[in-house]
Amino acid sequence: MTWWEYLLSYEVLKNLGISIGIFFLFLLFRKLFTKYVFKLMLKLGQKTPTEFFTSMTVAFEQPIRWLFIIIGIYVAADYFPFMEQSNPLFLKIIRASIIMLIAWGLYNLSSGSSLLFMKINDRFQMEIDQILIPFFSKAIRFIIVAISLSIIAQVFEYDVNGFIAGLGLGGLAFALAAKDAIGNLFGGIIIITEKPFTIGEWIKTPSVEGTVEDISFRSTRVRTFAQAVVTVPNAILANESITNWSKMGKRQITFKLGVTYDTPRMKLQRTILRIEEMLRANDDIHPDTIFVKFDEYNDSSLDIFLYFFTKTTVWAEFLTVKEEINFAIMEILEEEGVSVAFPSRTLYVETQGESAKRVAESI
Repeated sequence: MTWWEYLLSYEVLKNLGISIGIFFLFLLFRKLFTKYVFKLMLKLGQKTPTEFFTSMTVAFEQPIRWLFIIIGIYVAADYFPFMEQSNPLFLKIIRASIIMLIAWGLYNLSSGSSLLFMKINDRFQMEIDQILIPFFSKAIRFIIVAISLSIIAQVFEYDVNGFIAGLGLGGLAFALAAKDAIGNLFGGIIIITEKPFTIGEWIKTPSVEGTVEDISFRSTRVRTFAQAVVTVPNAILANESITNWSKMGKRQITFKLGVTYDTPRMKLQRTILRIEEMLRANDDIHPDTIFVKFDEYNDSSLDIFLYFFTKTTVWAEFLTVKEEINFAIMEILEEEGVSVAFPSRTLYVETQGESAKRVAESI
């Protein structure tokens, strides 16, 4: 029998048709699973006391869809006339594909491990810092990928031990090449252990100022007040001075108020006293530290020094309180008849044959 006659033989065509039919049948199962079974599993998950079942269902949705295709290929191969189902390479590919699907589902589930850590934190009051949660999640993902690749390598009979030994021999060269990456990793560890800030806090460093959005093995992502995202390597951030504005218990206001030299002493004393009383009576001002003092004789003014703190540390609320204080000080100055000084100088011009004339010039 020739090759062409073999291809057109009844037995070959029958087995080929059965093989294709089985494959399309599993495609139908896949569609039914997506349309009915998956939705049913989600509804059942919503009735459970925890969200873990729902998270696991969503994480394994795509892998299970592909599992139908792989099983369909495997079953169809039993009738496929041009390949043996017991072919060693075919079986290895099927096993490796199933391992990849399991790893895919676990990888997706590990992204929800943040939710798992939060639940553990709330239930057992372990006080896991918010910055550790995404860090642990990324570490789990890395472990899942590494283990999956090693298992797949063993399925194809690759000597993983020899590969690891090779890494040991080239470890020095690798460490030198990855010096910056290792520095960033240890910088991230320092940031996590010392906890100078956490996710969501407002920080200021010589490199950046803004709100911390995320920290990874390599870098920390900060969103500035201009809504730009700045990525700072952990090695740099760990060696910089970090001001954590979110840790403030109160927010400072300090400035100098200059009044004119023709202000009488009694008016100046009364103005200072009224400003201090106004600050102490204000519920938005922290009562512990309030200084309102006649500070110095400036070139063009008598300077009153003001130093106090607002109870709020929120930027918008702080600006509102500061504005209210400024208006209150302005009202006191108007009631006392005290004028705010501005920079000025006096010039003396002497003309020939005439006495010196005094000319006042404002600048």
